[in-house]
Amino acid sequence: MAEVGEFSRFARAPQLMGYSGMGVREDSSGSRTRRGGLTKTGNAHMRRIVMEAAWAYRHRPYVGAALRTRQARLSEEVKATGWKAQHRLHGRYRALLGRGKCQQHVMTAVGRELLGFIWAIGIRVEGDRRPSPTVAA
Repeated sequence: MAEVGEFSRFARAPQLMGYSGMGVREDSSGSRTRRGGLTKTGNAHMRRIVMEAAWAYRHRPYVGAALRTRQARLSEEVKATGWKAQHRLHGRYRALLGRGKCQQHVMTAVGRELLGFIWAIGIRVEGDRRPSPTVAA
């Protein structure tokens, strides 16, 4: 949150991925399109933190006591998105690793998708915190 500020300044999740430097490098000319690795031209601190968090998805989804305590103040919709993220990212990790991808590439893919979930939750939480418009009498 401290690195991003307001999530609403990003219209879509890929813009947040680009901000973090986890956007995909592209070299296009005419009908030819070549995609490469990460651009790494964004916020290096945020990229490192997301990649560290991505390693947690190696493990089976589980809500322990500490996580349950942290989630006590969150809305049900945010908790549901988080639970969906846990299952999807763990499944993506296992699927990519099962296809023989190198573990670093798998973690990068999981980290990019994690940023998408972070953006979705950030937008939702910001929407909850905005004051509702008052009706003039």
